[in-house]
Amino acid sequence: MQNPSTVSQDSIPAAFDLVAQLGRLAFSRRFQLLNSDGCSSFKPNFMSFAPFMGSVNRRQTVSFSLNVWNSTASSITSVVNEFNRVIKFNCDRIPIGFASARVGSEESNGVLDDGFGVLEEEGLPMNEVVTKKPRKVLILMSDTGGGHRASAEAIKAAFNEEFGDEYQVFVTDLWTDHTPWPFNQLPKSYNFLVKHGSLWKMTYYVSAPRVVHQSNFAATSTFIAREVAKGLMKYQPDIIISVHPLMQHVPLRILRAKGLLNKIVFTTVVTDLCTCHPTWFHKLVTRCYCPTTEVEKRALKAGLKHSQIKVYGLPVRPSFVKPIRPKVELRRELGMDEDLPAVLLMGGGEGMGPIEATARALGDALYDENLGAPIGQVLVICGHNKKLANKLLSNDWNIPIQVKGFVTKMEECMGACDCIITKAGPGTIAEAMIRGLPIILNDYIAGQEAGNVPYVVENGCGKFSKSPKEIANIVAEWFGPKADELRTMSQNAVKLARPDAVFKIVHDLHELVRQRNLVPQFSSST
Repeated sequence: MQNPSTVSQDSIPAAFDLVAQLGRLAFSRRFQLLNSDGCSSFKPNFMSFAPFMGSVNRRQTVSFSLNVWNSTASSITSVVNEFNRVIKFNCDRIPIGFASARVGSEESNGVLDDGFGVLEEEGLPMNEVVTKKPRKVLILMSDTGGGHRASAEAIKAAFNEEFGDEYQVFVTDLWTDHTPWPFNQLPKSYNFLVKHGSLWKMTYYVSAPRVVHQSNFAATSTFIAREVAKGLMKYQPDIIISVHPLMQHVPLRILRAKGLLNKIVFTTVVTDLCTCHPTWFHKLVTRCYCPTTEVEKRALKAGLKHSQIKVYGLPVRPSFVKPIRPKVELRRELGMDEDLPAVLLMGGGEGMGPIEATARALGDALYDENLGAPIGQVLVICGHNKKLANKLLSNDWNIPIQVKGFVTKMEECMGACDCIITKAGPGTIAEAMIRGLPIILNDYIAGQEAGNVPYVVENGCGKFSKSPKEIANIVAEWFGPKADELRTMSQNAVKLARPDAVFKIVHDLHELVRQRNLVPQFSSST
């Protein structure tokens, strides 16, 4: 059967050959010297060149009439029309034309071809071609304390559990990995300041006023903006999630300068329960997820709108949402006594705080001299502090005590116990509430953790004391004459818990991306 198309097979190679010659003519070396990407406008008789200096939306257009080539004008028009007809015939769709084609310089000018026919500028989709590639999520954190990384890993785990391969999630320490010295020393500086509490307290409150921290961020951006921009665009993110108070201002300044605020969903997940530094809040975020109504009030005071804020709770590991195994079974697996009530003694990932002194006090308080037998037992988590673990293991104890190093299944350790002793870290508090553990707080970091103490005490979920002996006496009373108080506090903790917070967060993020993808993103030279 004769092909109804007017385009012969012999004309196809010739058409492509002429188009190639036309491309070499249009994008000759003299135009590359203009640092342009050769982007054609929708006007048929003009060719424009959009420099990559600055924002995509700021274009300096250099136009010239094709009448310069009077002798070849008709040939060019014929070739373009023939090329479009060939593409339409072979692809059975409307040809994309030159308006969506972008050709970079030898350094590619930040334009990447992702291998699926979607041209991207600095890692971002520049047309409405839909691909089956997974959406990319970039979580910004810093190891200034263990809570930020824990929240980041919880969000990553929830994405994997809920959406599988639909999302590709990256977690990066923005300051350590993508800033020059001395800015990449932030975690070490934080640890030094926290160990010298008065220095951290001064740093926290002096930097709180907006005029102070905004000017600091503006000055800092001068030195780190280029490296941070490379770090952000390296991941080609569809979503950026900040779980650290110092991860909003500089990245958002970069995205705004590049005109990418409408292309990337930028959100903040606040990981402080009550008192939080003002740098957590930025008016340009798409969404700010708050753990409590107290943090919501601070966000509104900082200028965020109600539509930007969601109060879902603090994100914790998805494993805390799953049903826990029976307490007897968990205790047996951990080598604990199956019948005695148990207290969990924690010092964070580094095993800091008065753990040894508290353990010794518990050893005395939980041994009944009259009965000649223990009334309770202790599970101690030493984290990475091997010296502390070895020291505790070498002691002789009157009561059953289990000493563990760094553990990955904290939900099982909490599930095996009846109460917990810990510093006022927000993540541990949130996890303990999910497990219904009454909490004894023995310390807090000035500034961000100060509000966690009244949050626990005033909500009837626990008590606060820095004295190891007093703490041990509280536990002894809970395991004896004040067992009803222990039971009531456990019920209060469960009521205050938000175990599904991390799932609500990732589903809301999914919906934000879905809604944004409904709005076509066209590339043009205008």
